[in-house]
Amino acid sequence: MSIFRRKALSAPTADSSGMKKELKTSDLIMLGIGAVVGTGIFVITGVAANETAGPALTLSFLVAAGAIILSGLCYAEFASRIPVLGGPYAYMYVVFGEIVAWMTGWLVICEFFLAVSSVASGWSGYVQGFLSSMGVELPKILSGAYNASEGTFVDLIAVLVLIFVTFWVSLEAKTALRLNNLMVYVKFGIILLFILVGIFYVKPSNWQPFMPFGFSGVISGAAIVFFAFLGFDAVSMAAEEVKNPQRDIPRGIIGSILIATILYIVVTLILTGIVPYTSLGVKDPVAFAMRFVEKDAVAGIISVGAILTLLTVTIAMMYSLARIIYAISKDGLLPKFMSKIDPKRRTPKNATYVAGIASMLFAGFFPLNLLAELTNIVTLMYLIFMGFGIIRLRSMFGEPKKEEFRFPLVPVLPLVLVLVSGALMLQLQAATWRVFAGALVVGFIIYFAYGYRHSNLNKLDQK
Repeated sequence: MSIFRRKALSAPTADSSGMKKELKTSDLIMLGIGAVVGTGIFVITGVAANETAGPALTLSFLVAAGAIILSGLCYAEFASRIPVLGGPYAYMYVVFGEIVAWMTGWLVICEFFLAVSSVASGWSGYVQGFLSSMGVELPKILSGAYNASEGTFVDLIAVLVLIFVTFWVSLEAKTALRLNNLMVYVKFGIILLFILVGIFYVKPSNWQPFMPFGFSGVISGAAIVFFAFLGFDAVSMAAEEVKNPQRDIPRGIIGSILIATILYIVVTLILTGIVPYTSLGVKDPVAFAMRFVEKDAVAGIISVGAILTLLTVTIAMMYSLARIIYAISKDGLLPKFMSKIDPKRRTPKNATYVAGIASMLFAGFFPLNLLAELTNIVTLMYLIFMGFGIIRLRSMFGEPKKEEFRFPLVPVLPLVLVLVSGALMLQLQAATWRVFAGALVVGFIIYFAYGYRHSNLNKLDQK
């Protein structure tokens, strides 16, 4: 009996999962883009350029993309050698054992849970702003998270969108991701519109000085925009619903990261070329740039499109959150009722409903400003686990087979990933570290109070 007991390295058989295997590489790339390209490109680019990096934000994206690509390569080898549901949680169960797997899974749950809730709240803000411009105002009590001094009680729109997203994600995977794929095309259309119109209004003089905050500003900018890439790991959560996971999951991860990187860099170049970086401290920089050059109709189209496409982030994150909860409960570390598969739709219905209800409560009643950086720190922590994990995987099971994906230059590049992730964690505030420590304590309490005793491996130990 040990908290470090490990699962065997094995791929799922055709009938080991009750879920349909119908997703292809294109579905996975769409899922990854749906999760990644959203608030980052429509919100964070302006603030990061204004406050940290100026036009050199393009270099910040390259630095951040380097770290993300290392993470993606790490995911890709794990996904090709351990093509099972659960992402980092499942990988750590094989290489480090149960306690590390549980804490990694707990960090992933925190990441997706906070992401779903915060995006729903942000989406609500966009919708309320749009309604307000049309003369429609929600009652104060229903317009925001609980705040007695402000007179708000619940964010009704955030709750309503999560009810819709929860229902949609509970459908068959192919059906659930169909809306995501449609909205990704809308997202591409908006970005292409911005590029085609904006390129004619670029003034190279706006790129001077190119690095107004120095090289330290580029690194600070990278620490911010690193999190604009988060969500690519959603691809690995679909392992048991993919036709050929060993081939398709690595392609989906790398493909979505590369496409997102190109989009971010091109949009940032044009954005800072149209508007002086000193004027970009706004919440809707892409639409603002169009208003800046008096293209109000285009700005309106972009604003409405941004509202619609933020749904893709919510759908992709909710999909992933439900799958990680399902995977952990399937192993007995969370209550087993969450591992039930709907016999008709063949999706983890109960896990989806649990994820949806918890996200509704959080988005509807709790302000997220104090917890926003928690998403960053929990993600960086499990990426450190992943870096060490790939080294451990090689030492335990040797080199990948010809048909499996190979992370290059092991152990050098995995150690670079560990160092970069650690350096970015150290840039976060002390208050974030205190909340992070609290989240870790809660995770340990859940494991020792429930997970250790109910684990499937513990039951095998007792036989």
